[in-house]
Amino acid sequence: MDNYAKLSGATRVIAIIGDPIAQVKSPAGVTQALLKHDRNALVIPIHVTPADLDSFVRGVSLAKNFDGFIVTVPHKFAALKHCASVTEQARFLGAVNVLRRNADGTWHGDMVDGTAFVSGIRSAGCKPEGQRALLVGAGGAGSAIALALLEAGVSELAVHDEDVVRRDSLIERLRTRFGARVHFGSSDPTGFTLVANATPVGMREGDPYPVQVDKFTSDMFVGDVITAPAVTPMIVAARRAGCGTQIGGGMFLADQELMLAFLLEDGPLAS
Repeated sequence: MDNYAKLSGATRVIAIIGDPIAQVKSPAGVTQALLKHDRNALVIPIHVTPADLDSFVRGVSLAKNFDGFIVTVPHKFAALKHCASVTEQARFLGAVNVLRRNADGTWHGDMVDGTAFVSGIRSAGCKPEGQRALLVGAGGAGSAIALALLEAGVSELAVHDEDVVRRDSLIERLRTRFGARVHFGSSDPTGFTLVANATPVGMREGDPYPVQVDKFTSDMFVGDVITAPAVTPMIVAARRAGCGTQIGGGMFLADQELMLAFLLEDGPLAS
């Protein structure tokens, strides 16, 4: 009930949009954090398909008490075109996962998934500096994690994605900044010390593993972005092999803090 204690006609509204949407955990957490900052605001989940995204964003942007978006799969790339301004990292990645109002009513976007993932693995005891990293997934979250890992100092980054066009596009973009430290990967984690899954593989019962878990060794650290289930089969296998791990919840907590800071930095929610 605490989430609704201030609910009134003066309540400001933020939406988290995705397809699917039932798995997201942000609505309650971000709403509670906003209330703790004495903001009368509410985050609501809205199921929006890719075909309806543009119409939805244009329509809801007309609401004068609508102050922001949290963006999840699969809209992180498509939402960028609705931003009149973005941060440098969002521009480089071509994706956003959080938007707030500019003073003129347009949207300003950022992409904080990568920073959140690195913060999460650090909290779980992994120091990315000097690590040989394998990243599975070159989508919105994967792209952000790739950039953040390289900026955090991994010695090399191999990227694997079944969508080779998306994989090649990300590698080409990263090589403009990081050169030969970035290369093609596979599902085989042999020789890597940091393995990150940035795909939804593992969310559904019966999913295959995103990597060859029989090749995990105890000197590896394995991280996942999935929050439901809380502990994915890949993480179970990694723990069985003696690896250090980060579950998706660790990234989620960091992501939530970063999104909140962004929403409160400027715009209608800033004061």
